[in-house]
Amino acid sequence: MRAIPAVIFLLYGLNQYARQNLVRSNKYDVIVIGAGIIGLSTAMKLLEMHPRLKLAVVEKDEKEGTQQSGHNSGVIHSGIYYKPGSFKAEFCVTGRASMTRFCEENEIPVWTCGKLVVANDAAGEKRLQTLKERGTANQVEGLRLVDQDEIADIEPHVVARKALHAPGTGIVDYRNVTAAYADRVRAAGGEIFFNTELNGSKVVSGTTVLNTTSGDYETASVINCAGLHSDLVAETMGVNTGLRIIPFRGEYYKLRKESEYLVKGLIYPVPDPAFPFLGVHLTRTMKGWVEAGPNAVLATKREGYRKRDFSLSDFLRTITFPGFWKMGIREWKTGVWEINRSLRKSVFLNSLQQLVPELTRSDLGGTGSGVRAQAVDRAGNLVDDFRIEESSGAIHVLNAPSPGATSSLVIGDYIAAMATKNFSLGPAAPTPAG
Repeated sequence: MRAIPAVIFLLYGLNQYARQNLVRSNKYDVIVIGAGIIGLSTAMKLLEMHPRLKLAVVEKDEKEGTQQSGHNSGVIHSGIYYKPGSFKAEFCVTGRASMTRFCEENEIPVWTCGKLVVANDAAGEKRLQTLKERGTANQVEGLRLVDQDEIADIEPHVVARKALHAPGTGIVDYRNVTAAYADRVRAAGGEIFFNTELNGSKVVSGTTVLNTTSGDYETASVINCAGLHSDLVAETMGVNTGLRIIPFRGEYYKLRKESEYLVKGLIYPVPDPAFPFLGVHLTRTMKGWVEAGPNAVLATKREGYRKRDFSLSDFLRTITFPGFWKMGIREWKTGVWEINRSLRKSVFLNSLQQLVPELTRSDLGGTGSGVRAQAVDRAGNLVDDFRIEESSGAIHVLNAPSPGATSSLVIGDYIAAMATKNFSLGPAAPTPAG
């Protein structure tokens, strides 16, 4: 009988040892929240700069890139849309080159198919000229205005008065890119924890304790790359951002295989400069189909990929934000138009026929969607540029619109450099020559 207390004591000791080691294993120098394309790029770049850094990425979903990173059209943007001097402009051109190079080095299929932005009236032609000037200022290579004869050579089924051709625009499947980033993070000694959702956080003696569905994680510093949930994460950490993430669902059709010949590359309308959306367009993808869309309608759930998806808490956060109502009052006509196009296939088709008149209802096959995390400020403005802010021991990526995926390597460098300075991580390791 004396052996029983001894066994109990031994088991108790082993349990305490395991618990202590578990706690130690959950202590990090930096934790990145969100395993999307920007979160993983940032983690990868930080580990390249600081190989001895103890770093983890926590992600609420079961794998990387399940939200915006895996639900976009896969365009590698060239940089024609963005105001010179903005983060978008500074990141995009360098980002396109680095993304293409990364894909080639990692044997990820990529295709530089080119983009045609078309105009069918005088106002559109004027906006095309503005786009060309922006693109030229942003050093976009090969950009030129083309007439109807050249349009027919580039996209034979497009009918337009004039167009802007960006031959350097390409396409890739960003799910493959995100997976490659995750592999690089692990190879460099970083850890990635899936099915790990943030419940809250607190600061204890200068250390941030993240309470998650997988237990507590202690870290000296945090980088918030939570995308659709970035404002919530920031608020959990006591930051008043003055912004609210308003989810917009982008719905699209897929062209039937028999109709894909109508689109050779990327065909876009001239965008409305008042909105950070590019309008319904036609896009060849590396996923194996041609997308027709998307539109942009308010989603009633942050991850509301279907019309019927609804979250009471997400919806209340939207409608109780003053900026939402100011935006709605100012832009209600556009909102009604987008809802009309969402509900009526004929209206959606009409928008597509402004690009390719041959398209018919029968050409539109399956459907799909994505959700854009659109930051809106208290004045009701749609935040059009990147918004990256700092708080004590943390960096928050609060708005990362297109070209976020295109520029993810450059953005990762930018945030990693910011973290190096603000988290006092010490000198970065020298980069290899060449």
